[in-house]
Amino acid sequence: MSEATNPPSGPEGGSEALLARRTRYRVSGMDCASCAAKIDNALRRAPGVGRVNVSVPAGTVTVDHADTVIPAALSKRITTLGYKVMEQEPTTSHENGHHDHGHGPGCGHDHDHDHDHRHDSDEEPAAGLHGHLHDHGPSDVSWWKSTRGLLTIACGAALVAAYLVGRAVPQTGHWTFILAMAVGLAPIARRALVAARFGTPFSIEMLMTIAAVGAVIIGATEEAAMVVFLFLVGELLEGVAAGRARASIQGLTKLVPKTALLERDGRTEEVPAEILAVGSIILVRPGDRVPADGEIVSGESAVDEAPVTGESVPKRKGAGDRVFAGTINGSGALRVHVTAAAQDNTIARIVRLVEEAQESKAPTERFIDRFSRYYTPAVLVVGALVAIVPPLTVGASWSEWVYKGLAILLIGCPCALVISTPAAIAAGLSAGARRGLLMKGGVVLENLGKVTMAAFDKTGTLTEGKPKVTDVIPVGRSEPEVLSLAAALEMGSSHPLATAILAKAAEAGLAVTPAANAGAVGGKGVTGSVGGVSLFLGSAKAVDERVPLTSEQTARIIALNDEGKTVSVLLAADQVAGMIAMRDEPRPDAKAGLDALRSAGVKALMVTGDNRRTAQAIAGSLGIEPRAELLPQDKQAIVRELQAQGFVVAKIGDGINDAPGLAAADVGITMGGGTDVALETADAAVLHGRVLDVARMVRLSRDSMANIRQNITIALGLKAVFLVTTILGITGLWPAILADTGATVLVTANAMRLLGAGGRV
Repeated sequence: MSEATNPPSGPEGGSEALLARRTRYRVSGMDCASCAAKIDNALRRAPGVGRVNVSVPAGTVTVDHADTVIPAALSKRITTLGYKVMEQEPTTSHENGHHDHGHGPGCGHDHDHDHDHRHDSDEEPAAGLHGHLHDHGPSDVSWWKSTRGLLTIACGAALVAAYLVGRAVPQTGHWTFILAMAVGLAPIARRALVAARFGTPFSIEMLMTIAAVGAVIIGATEEAAMVVFLFLVGELLEGVAAGRARASIQGLTKLVPKTALLERDGRTEEVPAEILAVGSIILVRPGDRVPADGEIVSGESAVDEAPVTGESVPKRKGAGDRVFAGTINGSGALRVHVTAAAQDNTIARIVRLVEEAQESKAPTERFIDRFSRYYTPAVLVVGALVAIVPPLTVGASWSEWVYKGLAILLIGCPCALVISTPAAIAAGLSAGARRGLLMKGGVVLENLGKVTMAAFDKTGTLTEGKPKVTDVIPVGRSEPEVLSLAAALEMGSSHPLATAILAKAAEAGLAVTPAANAGAVGGKGVTGSVGGVSLFLGSAKAVDERVPLTSEQTARIIALNDEGKTVSVLLAADQVAGMIAMRDEPRPDAKAGLDALRSAGVKALMVTGDNRRTAQAIAGSLGIEPRAELLPQDKQAIVRELQAQGFVVAKIGDGINDAPGLAAADVGITMGGGTDVALETADAAVLHGRVLDVARMVRLSRDSMANIRQNITIALGLKAVFLVTTILGITGLWPAILADTGATVLVTANAMRLLGAGGRV
């Protein structure tokens, strides 16, 4: 999973030529942005290290460094801070100084330098960012078995013991509470010193240590012990919440079964799903999960795609249809041709894309980072002034005001504020991904909510991209007979119109026998015979050359053409037997999706290269304005025109011929199967081709931004309240620690609500 990319230089890393390698670590125990700051500070201070990218949601640390740097030494720095390196991935060499922008999940830089997760010189991590006690075991361990959980339990037990001993032997109460406090404070103080040594002197561990020791000095030993315990409880809850957030997207990988039934040499054998190669044929039994992305070769079944797409109703699928890894086969056995290896299946790519997206910062998040740089020192200054100014100026009690100053030190940590934005963005990105709504980062998630105009392509976006039979008009014969004869001529053809006729015949349950002497007449139609009757199926123009059409028939064809339909005319024994009209119909949810956008205050427009008559027919049925017969550059010009009128434009297309428009739009969204081209062209992708999902993206964006505003209000509001009440003497040390850890848990839990909001409109 390492990337063959040439890393940019960092401020300490020297020229790019010197940063010849990239190493990526999987790290457990990282809970928030301040964890990233501590690791970032520590690694950047190592000689030969350039760019450092710490992704908290993905649990990865990527380092660009010189050949002289030993990766194990960097790993040791991380573990010394109190984190555990779960896996060190192979070091990647960077050749010739060329940039390859095929970023992997641990990419150390973003396409837009403004979105770089690494803090540049004008955006250093805040010195007072919140640090944590970190687990040394796997992240999926039960909380009570983790290092953090065991330490919290031990500290709580020591506190209860100190209370009981103090009641039984009052003269020892002071010392028993000091011992109880030391159980929890000793590891906190050790980590504070390590963090200071590696460049983060004002971590919460340091503030906790100063506050606890200061409280003991002024005689508040019971409160000091309680504060340490409450700190550990708050950190434990925060770790559990952060773990749940990370598991929400990683849990998708568990949907794919471990084994598959591979057809090989005429027999079926069970093999690990991860070794399936593209081109393999696998058997998926009724009730089994599909082990790989593929195309059905034979068999028919209802496939439950809810685990991947959120679609509540199973889809009926047969030969030629696509299936996704992790979906559940219904009642029929399926033979599936594998189209993607395990590392490239839909779920793996969703997880990879979301991990990359969570590394890029939204504008709001970058603002909060900058704000926290000034916020923390300001609160520290306030704490110092509160502690010393009243005693020096008005002769107030030193112990009383030092106590208040210590409480303000605990209130001063900006952790809840700093985590308020990335927690909501990570949850929003994960919620969308679990429903097939992929957004490339916090910037995209934030911008989607601002969209006021949605410009849709027609074919394959508002429509399904394949024609369907809409009308069968018999002339002197029955409708089933006309359809059956036309299908007989089209048997074996893969032409889109032939496929539409055959699908309609199958839907009607008609038994179709291939026509005898079947053949094609170039550019005009197909011929053959059924039951000794000669047949011809072709365009109205081609039929008119053989048998003149009546004025009524011509008028009917013109009327159908005006509705955007293509008409094929069937001749039987040189007599018009009927007409079949076909059209690329709107997606089933297109009308509902456009209505949902209107309800959200977003206008819609159709931009298509199709002919004006067809565009007007489809647009009229959907109630939107069409712009037709457009070249790719015309679509781009329309996007620019809408932006000049003050609209925030989302362009929705297939990611190929719509590329100029997607690039010009404020947000480019691809529709459909999530191809590599689609995912790389646009800012966001609707994997499962639902127009309604565009409105869901907008709603998810607005919900996420509302959640961020709520979180900032909670974080700053609680701190403001406790700051005032502490100065007034109403609250003390233990409420102060709740102002920090309590607010952090609250904003994290609030952000997690978004995980259930991805499908709401």
